[in-house]
Amino acid sequence: MFVGSGGRDRSLDRRIIRLAIPALGTLAIEPLYVLVDTAIVGQLGTDQLAGVAIASTILLTAISLAAALEYGVTPDVAFAHGADRVRDAHDTAASALRLALIVGTLMGAAVAALAEPLCWLLGGRGAVLEHATTYLRISTIGLPAVLTAYVGHGVMRGLNDLRRPLVIVLVANSFNVVFELVFVFGLDWGVAGSAASTVMVQIGAALAFRRLLLPHTTQGRASLDRMVRMLRSGVHFAVRSLAMFAVWNTATAVAARVDTPTLAAHQVLTQLFMFLALVLDALAIPAQSLVAGALGSHDTATALLVGRTSNRLSLWCAGLLAVVLAAASPFLPHVFSGDPAVHERLTMGLLILAVMQFPGAIAFAFDGALIGAHDERWLGRQAVINLLGFAPLAIATLVWPRLGLAGLWGAQFTWMTMRAVVNWRRWESRPWERSPAPTAS
Repeated sequence: MFVGSGGRDRSLDRRIIRLAIPALGTLAIEPLYVLVDTAIVGQLGTDQLAGVAIASTILLTAISLAAALEYGVTPDVAFAHGADRVRDAHDTAASALRLALIVGTLMGAAVAALAEPLCWLLGGRGAVLEHATTYLRISTIGLPAVLTAYVGHGVMRGLNDLRRPLVIVLVANSFNVVFELVFVFGLDWGVAGSAASTVMVQIGAALAFRRLLLPHTTQGRASLDRMVRMLRSGVHFAVRSLAMFAVWNTATAVAARVDTPTLAAHQVLTQLFMFLALVLDALAIPAQSLVAGALGSHDTATALLVGRTSNRLSLWCAGLLAVVLAAASPFLPHVFSGDPAVHERLTMGLLILAVMQFPGAIAFAFDGALIGAHDERWLGRQAVINLLGFAPLAIATLVWPRLGLAGLWGAQFTWMTMRAVVNWRRWESRPWERSPAPTAS
């Protein structure tokens, strides 16, 4: 039902895959900033590690809300190029960069001012609170640079150029490892050194993206109208992100109230889910620009074919991931824990996660296509409605803890299935054809 009945276009298959490979590299490498910080700070002590964990949670939440700029600029640039309005694409890039600096600066100032109470709310006390506050306040300096890099990614995706952003991210992460070691251990700056080295690398990456975008931004003009429209789109993407965070954070809170082995197994499953989602999401990213470009040239048939092809490739990928997970379920738990109670829960959870790859593939593929069609208003609203698919089993698990991991991940499976069905129906019913397209200011 979900694969679609359009004719096979092998050239389109190859094009999506060629774009997906560097996209996967970028998606997989970017989280290494926090991972490297965590690994190096972990050598300093438990209090330092706990402080970075709290600060990183706040930082990543703030960034995820502002990262809507990246999702909004990609279809705008691709649509403008598809419509042969190159000047519009340049104006969009210039406006997005200006907005990234404004939002990043204001957000950085707000988070820095509220750093200590925010870290306290997340459980920071004593030395842990001190380390968390230090790390967070220094890290906020890099927020304008982070958002600039996100806009750079968004513009280059709109141009279907994903290789050069991958090179920038690779180089940045390599320098991050070196600077971390020098600042933390060589200069003995501790947690402050970890944050400062990451900020330096983020600024360097932002400068690299600004140079990469010079041919587009120097010929463009930032305008208030465009920035306001980007902010409006960003609100819908932010709502979508908050709804997803609500699922993941609620699931963790419920798992913590069941028992410790369930919480441990849930944490492993969550990390595996996030990693596998990167693989499926890489196939959805090309759909954002390819759909927007097709709609910009008034070629709805090609836009539909891109969405369906992305879905078909995602389902094939999901099938491969599901087979690997199912085959690994008897012995993979031993890699993460030595507790038999965790093994038992994790084995069953891995089987649920394996089946969950199929609705996940459909949901992610059509997410990308709908973003390309500028249907973010519906995506934001529907993300809240989709919580109805998660809530019943999650509440039941909270009331009857014996449901355990099966109840908790059954709730997430239901949520993902609901996302898949509504996204597929939205794409095939095509109300996004009547959505207002990006226009020149």
